[in-house]
Formats: sequence, structure tokens, C-alpha cells
Amino acid sequence: MRRVSPGLVVLRATGVLALVLLLWNPVTSRATAPDDQPIVLLDASLSMTSRWRAALDTARALAAGGGLVWRFGDRVAAFDTAPPGEGASHLAPALEAAAARGGQVIVVTDAALDDLAAIPPDLLRRPSVVVLARAPFFDAFVASVDGQRRVTSTDTVRLRVSYGTAGTREGGRGTGTATLVVSTDGRRLTTRRVVLPDSGILTTDITLPPSLVPRPGWQVLDVRLEDVNDAEPRDDARRFVINVSPQPAAVIFASPPDWETRFLARTLGDVARIPVKTFVETEPGRWRDAATLAPVGMAELRRAAQGARLVALAGDPERARAYVPSPPAALLVWPAARGPTGDWYVERPSPSPLTAALAGIAWDSLPPAVGAGETPRDTDVVTVLTARLARRGAARPIVTLDQRDGRRRATVAATGLWRWAFRGGAGEEAYRALVAALTDWLLGGGEGRRERAVPVALEVPNGVALGWRWTGVGDPRPVTIELQDGSALTRDTLRFDAAGRAELRLPPGDYRYSLGSPLERGVVVVEAYSDEWRPAAPVLTAQAGTAAGRVARIGLRDRWWLFAIAIAAFAAEWAWRRRQGLP
Repeated sequence: MRRVSPGLVVLRATGVLALVLLLWNPVTSRATAPDDQPIVLLDASLSMTSRWRAALDTARALAAGGGLVWRFGDRVAAFDTAPPGEGASHLAPALEAAAARGGQVIVVTDAALDDLAAIPPDLLRRPSVVVLARAPFFDAFVASVDGQRRVTSTDTVRLRVSYGTAGTREGGRGTGTATLVVSTDGRRLTTRRVVLPDSGILTTDITLPPSLVPRPGWQVLDVRLEDVNDAEPRDDARRFVINVSPQPAAVIFASPPDWETRFLARTLGDVARIPVKTFVETEPGRWRDAATLAPVGMAELRRAAQGARLVALAGDPERARAYVPSPPAALLVWPAARGPTGDWYVERPSPSPLTAALAGIAWDSLPPAVGAGETPRDTDVVTVLTARLARRGAARPIVTLDQRDGRRRATVAATGLWRWAFRGGAGEEAYRALVAALTDWLLGGGEGRRERAVPVALEVPNGVALGWRWTGVGDPRPVTIELQDGSALTRDTLRFDAAGRAELRLPPGDYRYSLGSPLERGVVVVEAYSDEWRPAAPVLTAQAGTAAGRVARIGLRDRWWLFAIAIAAFAAEWAWRRRQGLP
């Protein structure tokens, strides 16, 4: 018998070791040379308008020889020479994407960034920075306008206007006075003389009495600073959209007023998009307007209830029964619960006309109600929601519906549901869904939540996308939208993501939109105003950056010579064994 030679043992061990290494596949890292093609991040926010030509020339020069140019602002986009149009200066997303690609990164900006604090220090040291700062200038601006959006023609419109100054006037800080003008359709409604601060923002209240309230319908108020000698006029005005109706579509009587009433009034006007009037009984027999706390007489209470399509009685419903027509067109009764208090957990909805509208709510994650009272016990009453005390015992109805002689009534006998909205997030959406579903059923679909989509905000600054939220039944689906700005008509499609959000980018203008049905109409505004127009101190300085190449991770299976060694070792062993006559 022939002995195995040491050479065969070495070949077999070499082949087996190569196979083991290939199966294990250890990974090694090494730094590669910097990429010869730099990535230039060009600030395309509106604040770069005055320096745009210089910015384009700088970006082209830095990217000469095959480099890439990306635009950044509110989003990251491919390079083009169109004027800057982004309403924000967000560098972080573009810098993270460029750093992940590897190679040299160069930032061309005016250094007025919005998200510097969100960029990690090591990432911020990485790029080369070229600063093209704007020349100093003085600017007066209207920062914001806030107020009630849905009013009646007999209401007093109250606006809270914030205005201020920034920058430096020749010879020092700018001071003086200006005129705040509120107008609509070119017609002046009111003016007020205000004192401009040395710097910063001041706030003032402007009141429009009923005689100055615009005609019924969607109206756009223009709040403008006049008689100011500043270098930037595009931020001297803000727009505010209001909906004026001849009479309130919904009236709430609260006795006594509480948190439940406050959240109900706000949410009812928001989700149903109808004007809501709230009266509160602050003392026995004395009712007041909740918005102004002005005393209200019995005749006005009866007149408001008779003209409303929906009446809500909260707290002690019997305190306001005398002012409500019998029977009202639609009645929502939300009494303060007089039953056992504790943690009443709301269960999944029972089969009812509102089941589809309440689908998708995570009921187990909602805060419990603090009380559950009695609901009507008639045979024709439909139960919508039930609750159990501490998740044990018998379920008690807390939301019911009934209809008699064509008149609809809903009863909510739970206290503390306002905590759903107070927490925000899924709880707020559940509260909005419940109020919207009740309103929609009570109004018979006439002015409830029949809109498939609604705008997130009625006004957005220049360069910011208009956000839309899906409110229809079922999964979000594309919706065709028509937008009319004067005589110009534009058609587009709202495409919603999995969260039911869509965006639409439009140039500045007042747009009357329509989604197809008479109930799916309204007004949205893209303002000429932008925070980018205001002077801002640079938050980033020019720097050379740090050279950085890619870090390559290579496994042994990526090395061809290891396969060659294994094949050569086993092949040589086989040939040697054949020549020696070994098996």
C-alpha cells in the first residue's frame, strides 16, 4: 500500500482552507480615493433670488469636468437654471444624500439656513462651503394673521395681526410708523396706524364690525403694511381666507361651559366646514356669546336656533330647551354624564349608519371616558358606540341615533371625550372622525363631511406646497381638481400617499378649487409672502471642508484569486493522486 505524500496533504489543506474562507466570507473595509466628480449643492430657496446669477456661475465652475449639481430648499431636486422657488432652506436632506454617495461635497448658499441645528457636527464639517451673502437691507413685514374663519354676516370679525421689522436701514435701525390696511377685492375695510419696532415682532388686534364684514361666501382678506420705506415689498402683506354665511349653520348651547363644549365647537366648525355659533350660560338665566362674552337676549337665542340647521345642547340640555324650536331640524344632545364615574373604555362601533365613517380607528389606544350617562331607550334608537367601566361588566351605550318624522337626533352620553383631541395624533383623528360622522348624519349629507379631500391650510407662503388630507370613505385614491385664478383654469390630480396626504405646488395666487361636486369647493391662497424674503443673519461660514473618500467593504468572495487557489489546489491534488495510482 502506497503512502500519501506530504505534498498531497498540503494541496488538500490548501483547498479545504480556501473553501472554509469562502463559506465564512469575512469582510474588510478600506478607504478609497476621493471621487474626482464633486457634488455641488446649490441653495435654490427664494432668498437666493438676488444672487442667483452669481450662484449659477459658481455652481457651474465648481462642477466643471463632470461634477453633479443638486438644488436644495424645501426638497432636493436635479439641477436646472430655473429661478429659485423654494420657500425654505433645508440643507440636511441634501447633505446626507451627498455624503452617502461619497466624494467631495460643495455647498453654494447665502448661509441663511433653517435647519442648521439638525445637522450633526461631523457631517457639517465635511463639505466645502461657498457663501454668497445678501447685502444688508431694512425690511418691514407682516408676520402672520389669525382669526375666526367661519363667520356670519352679523358677526364681528376679529383679526390678530403680527408685524415687525428686521435688518438695518442706512444710518442705523429703522423706526417709525406705518399703516395696517385690511381690504378685500380692492376695497378698503379698515385702517390702523401702528408703530414699527426697532426690531422684532409686535401684535395688534383689528376688529371688523358687522357693517364691514364682506358679502356671504368665501372671501380673501388682504392685510397690508403701507407707508413703509423698506427694500423688500413682497413680505408687506399676508392673506387670510374667511367663509361668510348669512346665518350660522350650527348653534351650540352650553350650560355650563366646559372643555367638552370648547373642543366640540372648534372641531365641529373644522370638520364640517360650517359656521358655528356658541352660547354659554355663565350664570343662571344669563347667556353670553362664547366668542365675545357679550350678553345675549332671549330673542336672539331663539332667532339663532330657528335659523340653524343643527342645534347642539351640551351640559344640562334642559337649560336651553326653551330657546330651541320643537322639533329642531337636527339635534345633537351632549349632556354631562350623571352616571358612575371611572375609566369607561369605548369599544368598537356596533352596526349603524356611522360604522363605515368610524372604520380604521384604533379604539384600544384611546383614552377612556370619565363618565357614561343614560341614552334614549326607545326601540327605534340605533346604538353607535358602547363603553365598559374598567373593561368589565355590561356595556353601556354612549352614542345613539334616532329619527322621527324626518327629524334626526344624536345623543352622546359620555364625558371626557375631549381628551382624545387634547392628546393629538390618533386620538385627535378619532375625535374628528366621530364629530364629522355625527354631523354628516344629522345634516343628512347636506353639509357634513362629504368632501373626499380638504386642504390642510387655506393659505401657504410662497414656495411651499399646498397640503391636502383625504377625508373620504375607504382608502385614498387620486382625485381630479380644478383651480381657477381669475380667468386662468388649471386642472391637476391629487395623488395621496399611504397616510392620506397629498401636495400641490402652485405659483402665488387666489385659487377657487373644485373637486367635482358642489360640496367640494372652496378657496386656497398661495401668498407672495415668504420668510425667505426677510433679512436673516448667516448661520454658516465659508470653509474648505475635509477630504473624504468612500469606505469600501469587500468580502473574500469578491476576490477572484481565492476561487483560483481552491480550484488549482483540488485539481493538482486529483492529478497527483492519479499519477501515483491512489484512489
